[in-house]
Amino acid sequence: MTALDTRPSLDAAPAHRSAPVPIGRLTGVELRKLSDTRAGMWLLIVIALASVATGLILLFASSDADQTFQQFATFAQLPAGILLPVLGILSMTGEWSQRTALTTFTLVPQRGRVLTAKLLANVVIALVAAATTFVFAAAFNLIATGMGGDGSWSIGWQLVAQCVLLQVLFVLMGAAFGGLLMNTPLAIVGFFALPMVWTILGAAISSLQKAASWLDINTTTGPLAEHALTSGEWAKLGVSAAVWVVVPLVAGAVRMLRREVS
Repeated sequence: MTALDTRPSLDAAPAHRSAPVPIGRLTGVELRKLSDTRAGMWLLIVIALASVATGLILLFASSDADQTFQQFATFAQLPAGILLPVLGILSMTGEWSQRTALTTFTLVPQRGRVLTAKLLANVVIALVAAATTFVFAAAFNLIATGMGGDGSWSIGWQLVAQCVLLQVLFVLMGAAFGGLLMNTPLAIVGFFALPMVWTILGAAISSLQKAASWLDINTTTGPLAEHALTSGEWAKLGVSAAVWVVVPLVAGAVRMLRREVS
């Protein structure tokens, strides 16, 4: 046997390549990022405390007839709907504001997988928040029953689904603004200010009122926690969600996938 015979064949199997990190594991990492940071942890605590506060308000400041599971559940959606989107913003801006993008995209070069994991983590946190509000609502309804309140447990399945959709829409809207602007303070200000300005203009200028009824997401999402939406209300919600959630989310995803890491 010659020395040449001991060389590896050119037809030998290629070197083993490590499999990509499973999307479930990446989503778990993104969920830990949302709760491990001081800002994320305190934001979750404030949301929980605010949801409890809504129950206390209904318990001590409303009539007995209003003390039902549906009232407790729908009123408790308000704090999460306002504050939870900030977590969505933080999840999208974290790598850029904390200068960890190089580490993240070195460990997982496929940016699309990271983006998918971030969005899934946001949806999961929205689902958990919605479920938690229903747990709080059930606890307060039991207390209200013992204090002489109505205590009704009746709630339509469509209203439950709409409350969950409300949380998912707003947290994805926060993620959309975070991905589009990639700057935490700017994204937070833009998320709260721009829809509010449009709401004010739509209410103050008569020529904009019809357009605002279709494009004002604050108006179109309002009925989600109030009653089962009609077909017309679903159409308006779809248009406003496309403008305020889908379009900035797609633009933010493109920017995130193309932005140079320095």
